[in-house]
Amino acid sequence: MRLALTVNGPGETAGWARPLASALYRLAPGIEIYAFLVPDDFATGYEAPMLRALFPQAHVFEPTQYLAFALGRSLEALPERVDGVLYLGGDLMHAARVQSRLHGMAFTYKFSRTRYARKLARAFAVDTANVEQLEGWGVPPERIELVGNLAIDGAIEQAKERLPAWFESDGIVVLPGSRSYEVEHMIPFFFTAALQMRAERPSLPIAFGISPFTSLDAVQKAVEAGGDPRVWSKKGRLIREGERAWIADASGERRFPIVRESLAAAAASGLALTLPGTKCIELAALGVPTIAVTPLNAAELIAINGPLTYLNRIPWLGAALKRAVAVRISKRFRFHTQPNIDADEELVRELHGTLTPGRVARVALATYDDRTWRARVALQMKALYSGHAGAAQRLAESLVAMLREKE
Repeated sequence: MRLALTVNGPGETAGWARPLASALYRLAPGIEIYAFLVPDDFATGYEAPMLRALFPQAHVFEPTQYLAFALGRSLEALPERVDGVLYLGGDLMHAARVQSRLHGMAFTYKFSRTRYARKLARAFAVDTANVEQLEGWGVPPERIELVGNLAIDGAIEQAKERLPAWFESDGIVVLPGSRSYEVEHMIPFFFTAALQMRAERPSLPIAFGISPFTSLDAVQKAVEAGGDPRVWSKKGRLIREGERAWIADASGERRFPIVRESLAAAAASGLALTLPGTKCIELAALGVPTIAVTPLNAAELIAINGPLTYLNRIPWLGAALKRAVAVRISKRFRFHTQPNIDADEELVRELHGTLTPGRVARVALATYDDRTWRARVALQMKALYSGHAGAAQRLAESLVAMLREKE
């Protein structure tokens, strides 16, 4: 039984591919999985190594290898045919290209387009709204299967990772994201907020949950540079001692430990600070009280889904155009995080607009002190996504059944 899949950035790799591959290997230990990391502007380069480390039995191909394959070259360890090709991220054209070369049934998760819709053997949906989207793209209703959000299983799986013995629970954990602009500008921003919190609460545990997709060299470069001047951040340094690392001020006296098991750390903490995105869904599924910030201080640096994200590359006027677009998009929506959109209520505390690290620090401390609020939203957020748990198992069962029929 052979399955090829396409996946792109860190969110899809950790949140979709990881839990699904785990479920597939549990159900069908002999399955052959061929994972293609496809080109993506927000990929970190650590996606393929992560998959190889987690699933040494899988065949994992780098974006450069995929491009060579897409252009007609053969790859070592790749068969002439597979039984199925599953889209798990990236542009749909990449999955279509893999399927055209390796044949097999075509599957997709969450996304489709009219040109691909009727070629699909099955489209797996996240929720009922996604079912309607898939139908709108032309997927026949009988080929749509509602399985749930894979990111929930991804979060639950990652939250079980063992934390280092030195980690202090019930504090505040900062999850600054792994995209390049997030590393460069938001790590210094959150570091400056953490310095303010440490000044007011010296005994409060504060840690940085740095993604395994982000290298310590990148963290060091970011804190030493201090980010864009418009985010009003202070410069710092990275301290390394053996396997441990800290983000610290120049003297090294005020330091904040780096933990790689970020979701496990969040699950053991009283409050998380992060950015809008998949991470908010994962934190909600774990019942972690969360503050999500959308700083528009340097709005042209923010990633926007679709081609608009490249506006700032246009000479002269590009940055101003993207800044205007980002601000307009921000004001258009009441909520910026998916849990709040789904609940139609502010369960994740959101901060938008021109923000200072000091303001974020004040809101974080006040929110941390509000134990009644934290207890309430923790229960509400867990309930919001509890029905999605098991999505990876459901999707894997359906895939394996269809692939076995084909054998």
